[in-house]
Amino acid sequence: MGAFLSSPTSKNQPREHGEAPGPESTKKLRLSSIPPSGHDHPRLIPGLPDEISLQILARMPRMSYLKAKMVSRSWKTAITGAELYRLRKELGVAEEWLYILMKTADDQKLVWHAFDPVSNQWQRLPLMPGISHRRGDCRSGVPGLGLGDLVSAGIRISDVIRSWFGHKDLLGSIPFCGCAIGTVDGCLYVLGGFSRAFAMKCVWRYDPFVNSWQEVSPMSTGRAFCKTSLLNNKLYVVGGVSKGKDGLTPLQSAEVFDPATGVWAEVPDMTFSKAQALPTAFLAELLKPIATGMTSYRGKLYVPQSLYSWPFFVDVGGETFDPETNSWAEMPVGMGEGWPARQAGTKLSAVVDGDLYALEPSTSSDSGKIKIYDPQGDTWKVAVSQVPVGDFAESESPYLLAGFLGKLHLIIKDVDNTIIMQTDLLKPTDSAAPSAGTTCQNPDVSFEKETDVWKAIASKNIAVAELISCQVLSI
Repeated sequence: MGAFLSSPTSKNQPREHGEAPGPESTKKLRLSSIPPSGHDHPRLIPGLPDEISLQILARMPRMSYLKAKMVSRSWKTAITGAELYRLRKELGVAEEWLYILMKTADDQKLVWHAFDPVSNQWQRLPLMPGISHRRGDCRSGVPGLGLGDLVSAGIRISDVIRSWFGHKDLLGSIPFCGCAIGTVDGCLYVLGGFSRAFAMKCVWRYDPFVNSWQEVSPMSTGRAFCKTSLLNNKLYVVGGVSKGKDGLTPLQSAEVFDPATGVWAEVPDMTFSKAQALPTAFLAELLKPIATGMTSYRGKLYVPQSLYSWPFFVDVGGETFDPETNSWAEMPVGMGEGWPARQAGTKLSAVVDGDLYALEPSTSSDSGKIKIYDPQGDTWKVAVSQVPVGDFAESESPYLLAGFLGKLHLIIKDVDNTIIMQTDLLKPTDSAAPSAGTTCQNPDVSFEKETDVWKAIASKNIAVAELISCQVLSI
């Protein structure tokens, strides 16, 4: 970690640690990744071979690297090198950190904060570099151009949908919004979004090894409000919207990024079969099909979809992508129709220990719930019937869902703090709809006691910030 910057000459090239080495090359790689000992490059730890020293460094907590990097030039090289993190995984000491993206209310900046559960500390990531945009393309390094001039992710997808119906100038006053967030190969990715009314192709990568941002290969299509997910160590991007001469247009296209090669490749278009089956041309023009989420589950991608006509939206199931056949198919009926949703574009889900969970937020008449998908019965069941979230109608993302440390976590924002809540999930045991007193695996756990299944594990005082997204990296 630290402020060590990547070399500009490496732009759009695959990272050297993009592929794990084979067993025969591991020893050579370890030797080559450590500076040779000598007058200019002393040993990492005097009196010890550098291979042993690297073993010692690999066992240190990640948060310690912030200061350890300042011990010497050799330590900095080792700590920001790829081999140290490969060794951490080999030794089983890799740590999961939760990365939360927020938007500040005063200057509209996007700011990342990382939470380390081992030390119970937070780290603020460096701001993304200043960029300029030319009809969807990106160029970095513009002097004097701060992130506050570029990024505003607070616009709701509902506002974008509204612009389809008589408010075409809405996005013209917004410099950048609707970026998507994903992870692959141990890095965070920020993809696309709007800039000066154009959907961008550009992609930014945060590398925690060197604690810096870098522009990488752009997508083939400019997108805003697209959905991303990781599958087979590749980053998939689907849907979203673009803006052309006739206003905003929903996208059916998809593409995939391979971090080992740094190349984007095309994926067959989603069919939006439910939208194609509309009976009249009028309805086809009025109702806009949108991908409202995406998750990697059981070796496939699951994309719930909706049809919109402001201010209403109708869930129409979704589609499933199978990488082995490179094709789309309709999502199971029960899965698509029962996928919980808060509002347009915000279907929150997370996979924990192979199970798919989704958040059904509270309403004026009912409390929020966590539901689990049953693939055998093709149904959603209540796993936790009391979720500590309110109905924050004015916030785009008042809460987020994440699979973290092998458990389900809920990130919420109250008046003063961002709070991370953890739960030990209670799974229903039968296909019947659970009653108020038997929603849990243990029939002795009552509805009242279920409110205690949530435990706050961390909080951070950022009173004027708004939640945007979250991701988990294991390094």
